[in-house]
Amino acid sequence: MPELPDITVYVEHLERRLLGRILRKVTLANPFVLRTVQPPLGDAAGRRVVEVRRLGKRIVLALDDERFLVIHLMIAGRLRWRDAGGKAPGKITLASFTFDDGVLYLTEAGSKRRASLHYVAGEAALAALDPGGLDVFALDAAQFAARLAQGNHTVKRALTDPRLFSGIGNSYSDEILHRARLSPFALGARLAPADAARLHEAVKHVLSDWTQRLREETGATFPEKVTAFHDGMAVHGRYGKPCPDCGAPVQRIVYADNEANYCARCQTNGKLLADRALSRLLHDSWPKDIDQLL
Repeated sequence: MPELPDITVYVEHLERRLLGRILRKVTLANPFVLRTVQPPLGDAAGRRVVEVRRLGKRIVLALDDERFLVIHLMIAGRLRWRDAGGKAPGKITLASFTFDDGVLYLTEAGSKRRASLHYVAGEAALAALDPGGLDVFALDAAQFAARLAQGNHTVKRALTDPRLFSGIGNSYSDEILHRARLSPFALGARLAPADAARLHEAVKHVLSDWTQRLREETGATFPEKVTAFHDGMAVHGRYGKPCPDCGAPVQRIVYADNEANYCARCQTNGKLLADRALSRLLHDSWPKDIDQLL
């Protein structure tokens, strides 16, 4: 799922191409992507783009008279830009937004249709789509720690909860926790003040660093290869590969539709966290320490 760094770069490129432009037409290739009925989507045609915003992990095209197109890419949704006359992406297209000099396409790979489009009127209607997560860059260490301690959540779950923090998902939470040298299953409410402060700094560093990296990788070209996995990542998507800091193999815990990637030596004092499925299968043979794997 595109997260804060990816969404920020999307927003910056959309501002360059769309700000001040008139939206001529919105076309739905898949009617189920639209999750609102009032105002009718046709009302967007002929309106000028006055702002492009990030709302958590959503992208907002603000139009004249407080009309808002709100795009949530979810897991496999992506945005693609084609200059006027360019070839459309094809069967993966869910919706298209036509301007005089090009077309913005909302696409989604795979068979599951999770990406969504809302068209709403008024700031209050837009605010209703905001899950309420706070911008970590606007928080000081004490405010961050207080937010982290809400509920009895692990730090991994707290970081990725859109009601607590804005724009952080599975990929960058792995990188943040690795940089902070914290177990993904440490409880946010029990973190020592020094650990919470270190985590706060790690959040800001990882998100700002990756935003800048993606800007540089993309350059002037519209971002087409948005992915949750990058070669420069320390642990996310690197199961079994060496940790860049200590060389120990990166570990992984799979749960529900998600996973946590971590370095046992850097983050859990060498302890291997139990994977529910594998630990049940192996019982006493389940290794307890990273050195037992080496």
